[in-house]
Amino acid sequence: MRKINKVLGGAVLTAAMLISSASLYAGNEDRAGQAGATELLINPWARSTGWGSANSASIQGLEAMYMNVAGVSFTRKTEVMFAHTRWLVGSGTSINAFGLTQKVGEAGVLGLGIMSMGFGDITVTTVDQPEGTGSSFSPRYLNIGLSYAKTFSNSIHGGVSVKIVSESIANATAQGFAFDAGIQYVTRLGKKDNPLRKDNLAFGIALRNVGPPMSFSGDGFSIRGLVSSTGSSLTMEQRSAKFEMPSLLNIGVTYHYRMTEAHRLSFAGTFTSNSFSKDQFRVGLEYGFKQYLALRGGYVYEKGQGSADANTTAFTGPTAGATLEVPFGKEKKGSFAVDYSWTASNPFQGNHSIGVRIAL
Repeated sequence: MRKINKVLGGAVLTAAMLISSASLYAGNEDRAGQAGATELLINPWARSTGWGSANSASIQGLEAMYMNVAGVSFTRKTEVMFAHTRWLVGSGTSINAFGLTQKVGEAGVLGLGIMSMGFGDITVTTVDQPEGTGSSFSPRYLNIGLSYAKTFSNSIHGGVSVKIVSESIANATAQGFAFDAGIQYVTRLGKKDNPLRKDNLAFGIALRNVGPPMSFSGDGFSIRGLVSSTGSSLTMEQRSAKFEMPSLLNIGVTYHYRMTEAHRLSFAGTFTSNSFSKDQFRVGLEYGFKQYLALRGGYVYEKGQGSADANTTAFTGPTAGATLEVPFGKEKKGSFAVDYSWTASNPFQGNHSIGVRIAL
């Protein structure tokens, strides 16, 4: 009993720390544009984006590194994932993501996640050659995340993550790091004598992208000229302004309604409090047939969405996705899955993500 009270006390204390920390970073839409490294706000995984990333309270396995790192603790043994996203189709932007989680000990899980974002080739222009110099450059964003999550009891799961952020163009780079922390509380709701009554209600809270400011440096900030009085050359280097990390707080709830042993409906909702942009409300619905098939839909809303005067995002709200999964092994504990998701946008032709997942 003392051990349970200690765990519960630790969970409550951690949750209070998350909320308190979030209040330090709490902002509003008037601060939009003051943060950088906004690729940290992009979910690169196809399974969770299919229902608008609304399942922060119940997400499990490797994908939880993005939304709520506590869910990484549900990795049974080993999980490997790869995903490719055509971001805002028509813009030439693509995202590749790879991840690996591995159970260590009886209750702990280590995770590694890598996300690379490319923008294609951009033509170099100058004042003297506004049509192009004949050369090009390729900007690149790279994020590497390391996480550790642990199951403290049948109901309480927690985790932390550190992310290394790298952004580069032809002649300037920026590096930094950020931290995530999260908790999931899973419980049961319903009659005790109901054979379908399982861990069907989940709550989650996660604080993401908390870290020191970043700034760019490199030859791109250097200007070389001639001193008219002496005719000698002089190089001057300008300083780059620092920018903040796009910190946010996710608070979510998920309810799983099991109609029969084979059929399940899951309802999920998440409130995202962004420090440097508008807050978002995410809702999602998932239908599951055993372990083989899942169909998802969701909607992401923020203030001013759909208004020509107040809209500040290219995304219009609707999302959809599906998963096909094939169990394998003697006890069918392993599985191979293909995930797909679509996110609507205007302009552009939305996001299309596809991923493969192997769980052992």
